[in-house]
Amino acid sequence: MKKKNTFFFLSLVHSLFILQQCHLVIGEADPAIQPDSVRFDTGGLSRASFPKGFIFGTATSAYQVEGMARKDGRGPSIWDAFVTMPGIIANNATGDVSVDQYHRYKDDVDLMGKLNFDAYRFSISWSRIFPYGVGKVNWKGVAYYNRLIDYLLERGITPYANLYHYDLPEALEKKYKGLLSREVVKAFADFADFCFKTYGDRVKNWMTFNEPRVVAALGYDNGIFAPGRCSKAFGNCTEGNSATEPYIVAHHLILSHAAAVQRYREKYQAKQKGRIGILLDFVWYEPLTNSVADQMAAQRARDFHIGWFLHPIVYGEYPKSMQQIVQERLPKFTEEEVKMVKGSIDFLGVNQYTAYYMYDPHQPKPKVTGYQMDWNVGFAYERNGVPIGPRAHSSWLYMVPWGMYKAVTYVKEHYGNPIVILSENGMDDPGNVTLPKGLHDTTRINFYRSYLLQLEKAIGDGANVIGYFAWSLLDNFEWLSGYTSRFGLVYVDYKNHLKRYPKMSAYWFKTMLGKKK
Repeated sequence: MKKKNTFFFLSLVHSLFILQQCHLVIGEADPAIQPDSVRFDTGGLSRASFPKGFIFGTATSAYQVEGMARKDGRGPSIWDAFVTMPGIIANNATGDVSVDQYHRYKDDVDLMGKLNFDAYRFSISWSRIFPYGVGKVNWKGVAYYNRLIDYLLERGITPYANLYHYDLPEALEKKYKGLLSREVVKAFADFADFCFKTYGDRVKNWMTFNEPRVVAALGYDNGIFAPGRCSKAFGNCTEGNSATEPYIVAHHLILSHAAAVQRYREKYQAKQKGRIGILLDFVWYEPLTNSVADQMAAQRARDFHIGWFLHPIVYGEYPKSMQQIVQERLPKFTEEEVKMVKGSIDFLGVNQYTAYYMYDPHQPKPKVTGYQMDWNVGFAYERNGVPIGPRAHSSWLYMVPWGMYKAVTYVKEHYGNPIVILSENGMDDPGNVTLPKGLHDTTRINFYRSYLLQLEKAIGDGANVIGYFAWSLLDNFEWLSGYTSRFGLVYVDYKNHLKRYPKMSAYWFKTMLGKKK
């Protein structure tokens, strides 16, 4: 008994210490941790810090949270096939159950409401609607999204529906190699059309693709994401061509996006009065030194990263640097396609997490090439012995708030200051973090505060940003990391019936946002 009491006392002292470190003040009457009696340091941030009507939301994706991957009529996606390959995913985890939002969506939506969020960005699983990618409709899947959308609206949460988050129907992969085939353009447009027709009376904010660059690069250049294709020199793949396939896939993704937008604008937008965009990831690339060579390396990285997709959408062509380097391996748009692609967004979603230093490696042209090799850059994570920022749990994620300001400002200055939604931002803890430690996520609070302060600064300097979505609402299936990485504002206890526990960062947002007007 004595040991238990000592442990409890030490845990309480540890908790109080952490709260103190985070500038939290606990009510004197009750020394226990009661989030509603805690005063959080918001760094001066509140709703009033952002433009009138600014939207704050959380984001997830279908395969990462829904579960029911092989039930209620859903067909397999390329990720359902990919996760069955031994050793690919940490602990051979899958999204078969994940955090079971399919059944627990009401609890999750209630949480959003209690935390004062305005909106929820979710994705619609293509193979839950069309198990074979085209043709037969799975009405149980259609009904699920109707339930979710209706309950969001009932609770005063605005739905933001994303049509593709890495999860191509496996049937299309088998039928014609999926995104490598031009046939996917019409298939995606038909799927999008069905969603507009079915849900567009209630959904007014649409996104076509989440991070198409990741789809093309990780799926077809180094093969570490589904469908796992690459040249043998760049990964452990059974087939693929890293020199050509990433560019073909990206081209088809851009055309699929534009075809879906064309359908929406021609058939639905006037009546439904919604808007449609695309979500692009953007790591900020900072030159390691002021040398011209390093500055050019950083610019090449930006062109090959966000420019690969945004340049055609804004200017009707790929960045000049890509045209010069990739040459005949880079597909070309026809005049008719340019008309369809150019201007095909009402807003741009930017997923922004981190920043890296870039330098010119001064290396000869490689004998074997691929998308990443075409950049011809070196990555650095420190300068003069000083790290670019502290690292989160994920090896790729350095916490660099000023990268947020520079990324958003770059889009403003190079792409005509489009309407922007900051569609993902967050950091992770290890998956094995205990519940008490996981709830006291002071690093995450500091992350959000520092990044939002930089976003506020960018908006003050003229960036046309109208919304912000934290990644993620819940701890969930984090792709290659499985359940060994926790990005959530809400802790999910995987060992105890998937119970949800809002972390301190969730209550920080609740305080910062205040009551919705």
